[in-house]
Amino acid sequence: MATGINRIGIDLGGTKTEMAVMRPDGSLAARQRVASPDTYDACLDALTRDVLALESEWGPCRVGLGHPGSVNAATGLMRNANSTWLNGQAVKADLEHRLGRDIRTANDADCFALSEARDGAGSRALTVFGVILGTGVGGGLVIKGQLHAGAGQKAGEWGHNPLPWAKPEEYPGPACWCGKAGCLETWLSGPGLARDHLARTGEHRNAEDLLAASDAAARETQERHADRLSRGLAHVVNLIDPDVIVLGGGVSNAPGLAERVEAALPGLVFADGIPTPVRRHRHGDSSGVRGAAWLWPPDVQ
Repeated sequence: MATGINRIGIDLGGTKTEMAVMRPDGSLAARQRVASPDTYDACLDALTRDVLALESEWGPCRVGLGHPGSVNAATGLMRNANSTWLNGQAVKADLEHRLGRDIRTANDADCFALSEARDGAGSRALTVFGVILGTGVGGGLVIKGQLHAGAGQKAGEWGHNPLPWAKPEEYPGPACWCGKAGCLETWLSGPGLARDHLARTGEHRNAEDLLAASDAAARETQERHADRLSRGLAHVVNLIDPDVIVLGGGVSNAPGLAERVEAALPGLVFADGIPTPVRRHRHGDSSGVRGAAWLWPPDVQ
């Protein structure tokens, strides 16, 4: 039987916050989901209250927090979070002050990648690139079971690179909230897929409907999306040559998407060998909270 201290993982989202207590063996002992507050002080209040409530039942725990955006390595302040009340705040230091202990934090896409690398679709792989395809597009890199955040805490942010090998009708691409145009996020996210369909057909349909539909117009949109995703991930393969790519987020649930991308990669990457396997997530929407808990390895007391 595994020994060690329990861990609390927190997946802090814009509309919901999920918490889970993870036992030392990686199994979940408890899980809860609540609406996310929309002010900074209310967010800290709620996180502190809920962590202490869980510990009243499960005993003292290590705490890991997955959050949107990233932390400026020089200042410790949050940036680029779509939960805008977090931007410019010292989230880690402030929550540590309230709890009276060290915590560990990481971007939510990094937490997804860590979860799937530890005991998910990328388990036992040396290098795992985890991809989030949802309201936005993000990614995380795990090497030898350890999250690689990079010197500026930005490793894996492939969603704000331009679409590779853009066709004439794809250039310069849609405006992105980051201030540039043609970012992968504007093409591959759920809203981006719906925007592309609207531009081609004049039909207002959401991503969930388009990915589940079988009519000709929806199938053409699905194929354009898979082609663009393949082009984007070919650059990832050329740069880091991961042992496996794991797809997550709502868009990743499109039937056959992982298989289409895996089949397309050999014709796009700078290689003539075995294509990188592309897999759908194992843990679904619980990967974020699991990855936040995994920020503390089980052997850390």
